[in-house]
Amino acid sequence: MTRKVFTLLFLGFGIYYVFFFQTIDSSVKMVFKLIPMILLIALAFTTRVQLKAPYYWLISIGLIFCAIGDYTLQWFIVGLSFFLTGHIFYIFAFRSTQEAKTPLSVKILLGLYGAFMVYWIAGNVFQKGDTVLAIAVIAYILVILTMGWTSFRTGCKYAIIGACLFIISDSILATNRFMFDVPYAHELIMFTYYGAQFFLMLSISQYFNTRNSVEFQPTEGALNPN
Repeated sequence: MTRKVFTLLFLGFGIYYVFFFQTIDSSVKMVFKLIPMILLIALAFTTRVQLKAPYYWLISIGLIFCAIGDYTLQWFIVGLSFFLTGHIFYIFAFRSTQEAKTPLSVKILLGLYGAFMVYWIAGNVFQKGDTVLAIAVIAYILVILTMGWTSFRTGCKYAIIGACLFIISDSILATNRFMFDVPYAHELIMFTYYGAQFFLMLSISQYFNTRNSVEFQPTEGALNPN
């Protein structure tokens, strides 16, 4: 019951912040931005699993760092650092699973996309003379694409969806900030961002449910001892 309430509150506050942002008083906009993340953190920590293995803790801690990044993004480099740290926790979470292999096609696609974003976004920042920011952007691109890469190793569709949505959200954010104004940027960025975090939170229960079903599935020999 508690989780259903948290989920409904997350959806309500999330939709309100995404689509009714302009109606929120500037003094409390940051509060409304953080409420959905706080609810997701609560949902993560109230997820019932038989054994709270590294995946549980790493995803939950990643959500916390991203929530801090939400607030500190007003100081861009600081916020970027917290988000980068959050992604590193997600990477370690995904690497702790070893349930599947990342398809070659995904590796090639992410590699090409990363090269393009480094050339396009970071190259543009370099040309403006902001070397420190450009290096930070390159580091972030590499980390978030690694996060997307390793998400496929979980064999968990929610983790993969969450990672892909995160890449989309940050790509729109980078394009809007460094290249040109993206129509409906706020709605697109925040909708995909909240969606990404929501699916990453859901991946906790899906991952452990999948593992349990595999671990406790009777073998052919057990069913037919003769």
